[in-house]
Amino acid sequence: MGVRRGAGAAATAVLALVLVACSEPAAREEPDATPASPVAEPTQRPSTAPVADPAHAVDPPGERDGRLWSADILVQWDKPIDDELLERIEKLRGVAHTERIGLGQVSLENRVLTVAAVDPAGYRNFTRAEVADFQEAWDRVAGGEMATEARVARRLADPDGMIRLGTDEGAPTLHVGAYTPQIPTIDMVVNTAWAADIEMATDNGLLISTDGTTPATIRRPLERLVGEDASVQMLDVASRLGLDPDAKLTAIPTGGTLGSLVGTFRYTVLGGGRIAPDPAWVRAHIRTEVVPILGSVTCHKNLFPQLRAALLEVQQRGLAGAIDPRQYAGCYYPRFIANTTTLSNHSFGLALDVNTAGNQRGTVGEIDRDVVAIFKTWGFAWGGDWRWTDPMHFELAEVKKVG
Repeated sequence: MGVRRGAGAAATAVLALVLVACSEPAAREEPDATPASPVAEPTQRPSTAPVADPAHAVDPPGERDGRLWSADILVQWDKPIDDELLERIEKLRGVAHTERIGLGQVSLENRVLTVAAVDPAGYRNFTRAEVADFQEAWDRVAGGEMATEARVARRLADPDGMIRLGTDEGAPTLHVGAYTPQIPTIDMVVNTAWAADIEMATDNGLLISTDGTTPATIRRPLERLVGEDASVQMLDVASRLGLDPDAKLTAIPTGGTLGSLVGTFRYTVLGGGRIAPDPAWVRAHIRTEVVPILGSVTCHKNLFPQLRAALLEVQQRGLAGAIDPRQYAGCYYPRFIANTTTLSNHSFGLALDVNTAGNQRGTVGEIDRDVVAIFKTWGFAWGGDWRWTDPMHFELAEVKKVG
């Protein structure tokens, strides 16, 4: 991370930024007069972009102020950072500058992506020069829109440029205001006014710049200071490898269903795309039980009531033959999505794959649609509904009372 880039790469990035900035948000219903989260009333500082969502707007940042800082280390807690601890971190030899942010993870089409809730004025100084100086992008974030990379938007945004942050029916939907390269390990940026709706904190993360000091030299003293419950990632390593393999990582899934079931998910990275979740989390959440049709399966303990109910109804309606237990591809599967450093809901044991042979990614799938309808009735989302389809995949989207 940092501001040193080749001229060709910078020109390409700027072009991408300008192209998306020219689009306007889709027409929206008039927002409720009461803000959805407690934020200060925006002042009338000059802005280069319209306020897309007044109920989720913060003060526009104005022109960029101050120097740029390299984003060298990212620390994440499962609770707001303590003021006294922050003061001690800032006094640590090698720490040049810090910025508090909120961090949370949302599940979108079986990809667990990291959202940062930020103050646009301060956070922008940790981004690359061409991003930090892209004024319209930060005005759009302040006005209630999202900034993310083009590849994320291509996969997840609907035709109106909207992305729904979560699987729950009431999950907030944001307009993508700008395609911008992100700080390593962060996928999306929103302003802090969205934090309450996304059910995430605004200050459980800390960006650290070591400026001229090699980040790795302060890793151990920093880890001793923040304690074993915090995740400390070297972002210079993450920018090369996708993740810092020496970090104990933390995911804090947000939203009603995922957040309530998973809680804080700590894990370390193994070879071959595998991860090792905290054994205490596994003992508390993962079970092996027998269910109709499929037999013995290993999943999150809270998946079983609805999975068992769905499969029992499939059986009772004479559709058991539509699910082939020999083509069951698992539920709890602690690893990254193939060829990525992105977790899936399988890492939490909250998804399952069935009838693999005729239901590959990118196809409409051969699975019986009556089976699909039964699973949906019992609170499961189906991968066949996604923009890039995955018709073998079902994941828990809503907790329902069974019995």
